[in-house]
Amino acid sequence: MEKENAIEVRNMTKSFKIYKDQAKTIKDRLVRAGSKPEIKTVLEDINLDIHKGETVALIGTNGSGKSTLLKLMTKILYPNKGTVSTQGKLTSLLELGAGFHMDFTGRENIYFNASVFGLTRKEIDKRIDRIIEFSELGPNIDEPVRTYSSGMYMRLAFSIAINVDADILLVDEILAVGDQHFQNKCFEKLEELRDSDKTIVIVSHSLDTVQNLCSRAIWVYHGRIQLDGDPAYVIRQYLKQSALDNEENFSKNDGEESHKHAGVIHIDTPHNFESIKAKQILNVSGWAVSTSKKETIEIGFDQSMNPVEKQIARPDVYEVYEEEYAGLIKDDILGFNIQIMVPEDISGDARLTAVLKADGRIIDRKKVRLRVEE
Repeated sequence: MEKENAIEVRNMTKSFKIYKDQAKTIKDRLVRAGSKPEIKTVLEDINLDIHKGETVALIGTNGSGKSTLLKLMTKILYPNKGTVSTQGKLTSLLELGAGFHMDFTGRENIYFNASVFGLTRKEIDKRIDRIIEFSELGPNIDEPVRTYSSGMYMRLAFSIAINVDADILLVDEILAVGDQHFQNKCFEKLEELRDSDKTIVIVSHSLDTVQNLCSRAIWVYHGRIQLDGDPAYVIRQYLKQSALDNEENFSKNDGEESHKHAGVIHIDTPHNFESIKAKQILNVSGWAVSTSKKETIEIGFDQSMNPVEKQIARPDVYEVYEEEYAGLIKDDILGFNIQIMVPEDISGDARLTAVLKADGRIIDRKKVRLRVEE
């Protein structure tokens, strides 16, 4: 027997008005009163059924419309055409700290947020210890949330959301915040909710998470549903198209002086404030990714820079950047490990610098502060 739908989207279109020149004064408003805004269609003619008990991922590049689709499901936004309907109690984790009162403590925000989700004071009293324990905030639970880090926000928000017994949980990239331990803990909880027949819809750039957690993936491309089905197959097709799009975009701009390549470089070791000695051999490891086929890496102290070649497989880095740099990073040989001589004429505080260049222009730079002992 076919399962009931938890979420139904019918012939749905969402557009926004874009004002190119924002009026800064009353005079500007009067002068531009007759000008018409540009209409930008973000999602067009979307039809979608998500069954009760499904765990579904929405994937796509930035600006594809996937996060807007999730917000429409929560009723934060409303469609210009068509309908979006949900069946059952719904909770969402869309924007970090959304719904929190900044001057309330974490404990007070638990009562505030849980009541918004429909729980009575008595029901919250029964669950508050469980919520606090899962959040691992300890004594910080009685501090104002304006003092919280982004990771602490995520801990509190996730802990509340999973303890309100919702039928539908919507999550937008919030699990990208926080330490690895808590991310793993959240992932395990989502697996538990998935296996308990809850309906989960996530937006994630972690394609590994999508494959491991979800039974279905929906690829949103230029505001339309491009593909819907098995996560492994949908992801393969999505990466193929992303590679073609990236190659096309960068080949169009190839040789143009105004074109700027993108990239990231990182130093794993040595760590900030590590002690070293002049004239010692220093091991330097890290990784880099870029959109350029002519990238160069240099590492050193001040004017003493050493050219570096990537020669180490870094599947962990490849997994993170595979989607964004599809077709531009061909394999997982993204890491480097070299030895350099610490100059004899430096002492005290010193800065080790790693520079990533594309076509001779610096596109990223990282520095590590070190203490040079005499």
